[in-house]
Amino acid sequence: MKITVINRSDSSAVRCPLRITILQGAFFPVPPVRGGAVEKLWYGLAEAFAEAGHMVTHLSRAVPELPATEVRSGVKHLRVAGYDQPPGTLALKWRDLLYTRRALAAAPAADILVTNTFWAPLLARSAQGAIYVSVERGPKGQMRLYGRAARLRACSQTVADAIAAEAPKLSARVRVIPNPLPFAPNEPVPSRTDLAKFLFVGRIHPAKGVELLLQAFTQAKNSGALPPKASLDLVGPADSAQGGGGEGWWRGVLARHARADINWAGPVYDPERLNAIYRAASVFVYPSLDGKGEAMPIAPLEAMAWGCIPVVSNLACFRDYLSSGSNGFVFDHEAPDRVERLAAALALATGAEAQALRPAVAQVRQSHAMEPIAARFIEDFYSLTKG
Repeated sequence: MKITVINRSDSSAVRCPLRITILQGAFFPVPPVRGGAVEKLWYGLAEAFAEAGHMVTHLSRAVPELPATEVRSGVKHLRVAGYDQPPGTLALKWRDLLYTRRALAAAPAADILVTNTFWAPLLARSAQGAIYVSVERGPKGQMRLYGRAARLRACSQTVADAIAAEAPKLSARVRVIPNPLPFAPNEPVPSRTDLAKFLFVGRIHPAKGVELLLQAFTQAKNSGALPPKASLDLVGPADSAQGGGGEGWWRGVLARHARADINWAGPVYDPERLNAIYRAASVFVYPSLDGKGEAMPIAPLEAMAWGCIPVVSNLACFRDYLSSGSNGFVFDHEAPDRVERLAAALALATGAEAQALRPAVAQVRQSHAMEPIAARFIEDFYSLTKG
């Protein structure tokens, strides 16, 4: 098979399809039937690469509900034994090492090996493809170990800057390609009749600021800053094995903020059900406190695609696509009065002026659409090969 690619310099250029291997981590399967934002992202990209004519193999954790080998939408899936996520860093790295060795043993020869695992850039063989490290979280010292990597792809400018600061000798290999929406919305942005239905989707973890959100919502509601019918829904796993802060911790938080207008639905992984939740909400709140780890969360983009007004913390990772007052609201999560600031932002997001922002909010449907971003990845892959 040949793929014709129109270049600026040569409109007749013909390229061979790429052999692309995507190697995910030890703790979540693909498709993301047990969650995992990175797994959801690359599941969609893998299908986009295959649809464009490339040969794609996707390696991920084996789970009972999925076969060890199958082909979905042109993507060959290989699943190897993995683990539940342990609480300690050393245990996590050890399990990831064991899994990565098994996954690499199953990986075919390829042109490109995309991975977000800690160990694969150190252990992969040259025949398995040019090593393409997809940096999905803020680096924590490991970038300087990846001298064999052909590319260090950052999902935001903030992450790119952090990589360059951590590994200056590798800065020329860094490229920024944003995370795409993992789905193509097949319906128009819905009109809202309930303008005070708040939503959080993500891991239920202290680093995500969920207790801060409960405090601010309660304060805004009690002070009359929010309509009497305002409600808050939280969706996501609290179980530590799924990346949450622990069921015991979360039950305690809910007990301290018990009220009828706050509802925790647990994790929702079915895409149709999750999109229905986004469509029903009017304001999406993502008050993350994780200044070192947060890179480019997918959930705010998903919510924005359905016209939800976003309210986010003042983390640099949001600045690539969100401007306060233009297509959302930002509060200072480091201020001493951050509860009051978030409460005020929640009130702003329900006002008449905020409703005029919805068309700008939904522009992520174009700016972060899957197909053009997948094409950017493919062009970057070709730049690292002889194709």
